[in-house]
Amino acid sequence: MTCNKYIMTLEKAREYMAVQADMAGGYNRNGAKMILFDVQKNHGQTGVDTLIREYNLEALFGFKTGTVFKL
Repeated sequence: MTCNKYIMTLEKAREYMAVQADMAGGYNRNGAKMILFDVQKNHGQTGVDTLIREYNLEALFGFKTGTVFKL
């Protein structure tokens, strides 16, 4: 039995993050956190920090570069 493991690409993460950042509500903060958690698993801290800067997530949700995201 094989298990197809879902891998979040940075392109797909950007698509999802654009929606979360555009709406910028409480539920969107949780959605953004889940996206960053997935990016961290697949692309490391550099990928996470890039998205935080690109979408100004520190101002929107209080996410700082260097933060390790856990669920």
